[in-house]
Amino acid sequence: MKRMEQASGRTIMLQGTASDVGKSLLAAALCRIFVQDGWKVAPFKSQNMSLNSYVTPDGKEIGRAQGMQADACRIAATTDMNPILLKPKQDMVSQVVVHGKPYKDLDARTYRESYLSEAGGIVREALARLREAYDLVVIEGAGSPAEVNLKDRDIVNMRLAGWADAPVLLVADIDRGGVFASIVGTLEILTPEERDRVKGFIINKFRGDVSLLKPGLDWLEQKTGKPVLGVIPYIPKLELEDEDSLSLENKQKRQQSKAERALDIAVIRLPRISNFTDLDPLYEEDDVHLRFVSSTEELGRPDALIIPGSKNTVEDLEHLRQCGLDEAVLRYIGEGGWLVGICGGYQMLGQRLVDPDFNESNREESAGLGIFPMETVFVADKKTERVVGYTRDRDESKAEPIEGYEIHMGLTRFTAPVEHPFMVKNERDGEAPDNYHPEGAVTSDGRVWGTYVHGILHNDEFRRRWLNRIRLNKGWPPLEAAFHFRERREAAFDRLADHVREHLAIGEIYEMIGITKDRTDLINHSPGGDQE
Repeated sequence: MKRMEQASGRTIMLQGTASDVGKSLLAAALCRIFVQDGWKVAPFKSQNMSLNSYVTPDGKEIGRAQGMQADACRIAATTDMNPILLKPKQDMVSQVVVHGKPYKDLDARTYRESYLSEAGGIVREALARLREAYDLVVIEGAGSPAEVNLKDRDIVNMRLAGWADAPVLLVADIDRGGVFASIVGTLEILTPEERDRVKGFIINKFRGDVSLLKPGLDWLEQKTGKPVLGVIPYIPKLELEDEDSLSLENKQKRQQSKAERALDIAVIRLPRISNFTDLDPLYEEDDVHLRFVSSTEELGRPDALIIPGSKNTVEDLEHLRQCGLDEAVLRYIGEGGWLVGICGGYQMLGQRLVDPDFNESNREESAGLGIFPMETVFVADKKTERVVGYTRDRDESKAEPIEGYEIHMGLTRFTAPVEHPFMVKNERDGEAPDNYHPEGAVTSDGRVWGTYVHGILHNDEFRRRWLNRIRLNKGWPPLEAAFHFRERREAAFDRLADHVREHLAIGEIYEMIGITKDRTDLINHSPGGDQE
């Protein structure tokens, strides 16, 4: 589809009255709507704090939400879309990732007082490059713009909106209550110039009869002089990943409706759990009931157990020891249980964790669970790369193609020969087959395996084969693959866009951006066309 002629570099910004009001998904919805309407679109979030990462095609690390939004735009993600990523590592300490590579571990005060001025320049340069390359940049703020203790050095909300000359849409979550107070209170704290930049409100996650809300909407518009641009009904089972660990509780509630004859898969909820989007495909499997456990009492005897990724493997392993889950895991394996370790969880399955330069923690050496003959040494350089490869059945009869990514700081070596690697991989597409090499490990009976590859369960055939082996072990018949995760995800973007378009004044938003072309002309373009 031929792209419409329009000056490049327009911007629109979503800010929220609080964290987790739905800014990320609304930004993704706007990205897909604008793409459907024929525009070349990119997402942007200057600074993100998240333990869920996305690896760009060139092997750099950004926030998961901006990677997801880039997918909504049908473009490859770059670090310009999230130039600053903060990954909480210890209490009050985060790893600062700049343009996809670790910079330093900084405490909150040092970051604010010593680095934010430099970060501001990095942010502005990244945004300028995106505006040069795209027609529209959809900007997502962080937290709330009304944090009075942070406003003087802000690089994520109102100061950024000024740098970008972006109209701001203020998003509020009605599901948590107090929606009118949160909107009016936020505006009250803003300066007059900042209030002028807010062009309207979006009330998100509404459940019920919108006509009953109308008196409140009329009051809000009269009180503020600004329009309510949309009331977005809550959309269930959207099947798009979240980056905030608060969303895990909502996912758990949806699991309660699963059938009784579902596989019981438990996930150890590590205090510093990261990249929990690895688990998203399991939520959508009809024959899987996924639950998180934090104690031996909650563990019980699941059909399978997963130890997920961690931002601090050493400290999270110590947490398992303090609550007795380490011994429970070993008993579970000894009784024939099925166990998976991913990234940090995989590192825990080894014999030793060594941190001579204290890159990960304040412990120079820790004992692992001892399931595989391997040790992990933590180094300063982080490995971030895309992975392609394949796994094989134990009898080598069937290869399963695998795609995913690695993101970790540990170097793992085996202290004794491993009979069964988990897979063979090639980090760079297009290399000769003889450049593939072993990755991960699996026990001889196939019940326990570990890998550094995030996204491993997003591979549909592999995931179903693993679940069917557990089913057969229980005496249940195998099932055919019920869905293809990537296809369902792409359909979810369109579903989200259609839903938001129906309930949001898109025409008014185009006018705020500075595009005066009649909306009817725009939506007559074929939805889903490419951007060239």
